[in-house]
Amino acid sequence: MTKLTLISHELCPFVQRAAIALEEKGVKFERINVDLANKPDWFLAISPLGKVPLLKVGDAVIFESAVILEYLEETQPGPLHPADALERAEHRAWMEFGSSMLMDLWTFYVATDEATFEAKRKVLTEKFERLEQRLGTGPHFEGARFSLVDAVFGPVFRYFDTFDRIADFGMLAGKPKIAAWRHALAQRPSIARAVKPDYPERLWNFLQSRGSRLSALMAKQAA
Repeated sequence: MTKLTLISHELCPFVQRAAIALEEKGVKFERINVDLANKPDWFLAISPLGKVPLLKVGDAVIFESAVILEYLEETQPGPLHPADALERAEHRAWMEFGSSMLMDLWTFYVATDEATFEAKRKVLTEKFERLEQRLGTGPHFEGARFSLVDAVFGPVFRYFDTFDRIADFGMLAGKPKIAAWRHALAQRPSIARAVKPDYPERLWNFLQSRGSRLSALMAKQAA
């Protein structure tokens, strides 16, 4: 078999979704972490956007997490997309919805002023409400079957394990289906193993160093 290598960063949620999909499919792969604050020359030479994840397939390189996930669906056993074309399209759309939420989360935790912080909190609250309305009986996005949508949202919910230590921002409040889904994903071995055991500490330190509104709340809690 062609060797697969996932070029990674310890905190990147887009890397996590690729690692989750690889493990769910039972695919052996090597994982190499890079320091994005000091990108090595070999990484810049193979990453057109200077970002992770990259998936090396032998000597070939695939970039962008959505493309990596689709490549794995096309080439590896254990499909994580629905068989029906319309359902697949809907799942891909919700995956994009999840990606938009990761960008909202980024704006939330780097916001330096209260107005931006609160505006993004409201946007995320509304998006989680839309998800609450879409979810069925669980435990996953589409019932009993784990899908790529779950692989996308596992890293989204992981942020809230840290946010919950800081304050109750109300984004997940009053959403029982979201709460059950979050719990089910946290118990999934592939999602738990997508990060190292020291991930919570790394994320805490990363957020604390942003000089943001969230960082200020963290400092008050520590005082």
